Amino acid sequence: MTRLWDRNEPFDELVLAYTAGDDHALDERLVRFDIRASAAHASALHAAGLLSAADHEALQVALRAIGEAHARGDWHVRLDDEDGHTALENRLVEATGDAGERIHLGRSRNDQVLAALRLWLKDALEELAVQAEGTAAALEGIADRLGSLVMPGYTHMQRAMPTTLGRWALAFAAEIRDDADGLRAGKRRADLNPLGSAAGYGVPVIALDRERTTQALGFAATHEPVTAVQLSRGKAEAGALFEVALLAQDLGRLAADFCLFATAEFGFVALPPALTTGSSMLPHKRNPDVFEVVRGRSGEAVAALFEVLAVTIKMPSGYHRDLQLIKRPLFRAFDSASASARVLAHVLPLVEFDAARMRDAVDASLTATERAYRMVVEQGLPFREAYRRAREE
Repeated sequence: MTRLWDRNEPFDELVLAYTAGDDHALDERLVRFDIRASAAHASALHAAGLLSAADHEALQVALRAIGEAHARGDWHVRLDDEDGHTALENRLVEATGDAGERIHLGRSRNDQVLAALRLWLKDALEELAVQAEGTAAALEGIADRLGSLVMPGYTHMQRAMPTTLGRWALAFAAEIRDDADGLRAGKRRADLNPLGSAAGYGVPVIALDRERTTQALGFAATHEPVTAVQLSRGKAEAGALFEVALLAQDLGRLAADFCLFATAEFGFVALPPALTTGSSMLPHKRNPDVFEVVRGRSGEAVAALFEVLAVTIKMPSGYHRDLQLIKRPLFRAFDSASASARVLAHVLPLVEFDAARMRDAVDASLTATERAYRMVVEQGLPFREAYRRAREE
């Protein structure tokens, strides 16, 4: 097994297992993006006269075949590959011989991994935004069907003013759609092409058209100067994770409301048996586990954000191997938020609301503010006087 940095010297296997960690497993989701970036890089080499037409064609055919085989599950990145980039290049060499050994000209593993990661991040942000919109749509469906049901609005966990189920649902829907917009805006830093920056100081001797790969891969712009590329590591990821954390927070708060509303004290909602679990000891209980887990997992994106920031804080400029530690929390947070958004979109249409319990919770005290405002409008009283009278009624 040849590694990209191999000097044909023995390497301590314990050190390899520790430093590579689970990179080989994490890189599984980057393979198809690495293939896209490698195809664009090969075309840039060919356009620069550094790769023959025959080698270029052989590489493009091999990249497609390797990608299709990976998508079918015919091969996976292994620990002895170290990472997905070595796994890909070794397969290219096996398939194309010398052509596979030429493709790494003009790039480093540093800009190679960053190109794949940024392509993944752009896709992941869009996918999560769509999933968030699915949750918002489920809430809007509740508002459409049952929006006129009266219920208390709360401040300080105390009944405050009358509101409706529609207003409650649409409030969450609006914020979750705002989160989707934030996720899409979070693509900005990821939308810069790092290819051609190599190890962080450009490519000597040869001239590669970086704009060519920018256009081929659909990046908004080329990341300049090349010395800024490695310095930017972690920023696109942290910016994206901040937006993920905001979504997770709204999903968690929505779930927390359902946990309250499902209690006997509130009784606003009834959860179908398929959405609840029983107690191992208490025969009468049904538990809103799905909402509790969404509530609990809302902190995972925040933890991931701090984990990413902790990797790069006070790190000197240039590339450092510990930057690889960013991938794990990044993927974990996206997976968590995606799972929560998808499960909420699935269960929300199944929740049943108790109109009578919600209506009965709106007692006369909740109209005190309305009465005070009517005194101002109809009797011309100063608001503070109307406030006192409404309080004393």
